[in-house]
Amino acid sequence: MIPVSIPSPPASWALFSIGIFTIHSYALCILAGIVVAVVLTSRRLTARGGQPGVVVDFAILAVPLALVGARAWHVLTHVGDYFGPDHPLTDVNTWINAVAIWNGGNAIFGSIVGGAVGVWLASRWTGVRFLSFADAVAPGMLLAQAIGRIGNWFNTELYGIPTTLPWGLQVPSDNAAFPAGLLPGTLFHPTFLYELVWNTAGAVLILLIERRVALRWGRALGLYLIWYGIGRSVFESIRIDPTTIVLGLRINVWAAFLAILLGLAIIAGSRRRHPGVETSVYRPGREWVPEPPVVSRYTAADFEDGDDAEPAGTVTSGSTTTR
Repeated sequence: MIPVSIPSPPASWALFSIGIFTIHSYALCILAGIVVAVVLTSRRLTARGGQPGVVVDFAILAVPLALVGARAWHVLTHVGDYFGPDHPLTDVNTWINAVAIWNGGNAIFGSIVGGAVGVWLASRWTGVRFLSFADAVAPGMLLAQAIGRIGNWFNTELYGIPTTLPWGLQVPSDNAAFPAGLLPGTLFHPTFLYELVWNTAGAVLILLIERRVALRWGRALGLYLIWYGIGRSVFESIRIDPTTIVLGLRINVWAAFLAILLGLAIIAGSRRRHPGVETSVYRPGREWVPEPPVVSRYTAADFEDGDDAEPAGTVTSGSTTTR
């Protein structure tokens, strides 16, 4: 077998300038993932009776809170990278670096928590059930996370332990996370790529299952949590980027285990509490009713006598015509 390793992109690919603006490839990947999730969720929710465009109301709240949660989780689990003797609290750059989401460093588990808060708030605002929206967004979230992982490749980050597999990732020896003592040219597991493939497969799986089984009342959400939790617990275990360790395991491994348990609990609870069919994505009393189509009161028969004839129901008096 001829080894075909994965090259890391040139550092110049991580960002580029347009006029006075600096565009980060990582941020573009996140944005692309959000767009895909919003479009797919909108189609799914509308097909289930949701008002067209209501997903935008959810995105206004959920997306910013998801980004805040993602950054906050990352910073809290990598405190030493942002605060400490080398990063005094009195230095404004310390705080800028802590919120610089465009430089990478966003935790998906934090985005799930923050996004869930935003979805809950939006569900109170719009009347759409929280679980109904969660089921609609589940495959879109997996696709968004998959696309976002491409940004890790642009930043040459979040790779795993050394490997001799042909698809190993080439990492420059001057990379900040390159382990000391290893020879230049060592290949590493591309854990971000593993997660990209796993998440994409999960989105496809949910969509295929829904062709046969109605995943309602939180069941698609539960399946999402289980699927993502299983994959993340494996991929996280072989990553080498520094993070908080709890009882011998990386904190995100524990978070993955929690996601699996939560997903199982949601599915079990939905089967017990909601054995029937979901008749509406709206809470009782908050249903959206489509506007009836505009129907003309005229028919073809009203115009059979020619273009100059007045339609039935027209009253002409003197030089004034009224309808």
